[in-house]
Amino acid sequence: MKKLLAMLALAAGPALAEEVVTYDTDQSFDDVTFGLESAIIDAGLVIDHVSHTGDMLERTRADVGSDVVIFDHADIYSFCSAQLSREVMEADPMNVMFCPYDIFVMVRHDAPEVTTIGFRAYPEGEMQKIHDLLDGLARTAIGLD
Repeated sequence: MKKLLAMLALAAGPALAEEVVTYDTDQSFDDVTFGLESAIIDAGLVIDHVSHTGDMLERTRADVGSDVVIFDHADIYSFCSAQLSREVMEADPMNVMFCPYDIFVMVRHDAPEVTTIGFRAYPEGEMQKIHDLLDGLARTAIGLD
């Protein structure tokens, strides 16, 4: 049991230290999500799933006993790159834990004039290829590239 607890503690450590890369814009949520969808498709990638996290949280707010509105909008786009995924997983098969790759777009309820696009930062080494891909897509979505 002690060994299991030690393993869980070690596994939780990196998750607590995770960093996020974000960009704020005054563009509308719809414009940013359209820009992101276009950037992903233009890169030759396929969107596997769009998680409408903001809608889910709002839909279930009363059911869980909350009166707090967190987001006006919040979606998470999941996709993968066969070529880059193969490269990073050939270098280290454990990089499978990072796939699929996600970029979120959100408008916080307490800051409706700001749309934020972002993604989790990836570790140094082979995963920087994915970090650079996601950064380029996010920046393209809001016209920074």
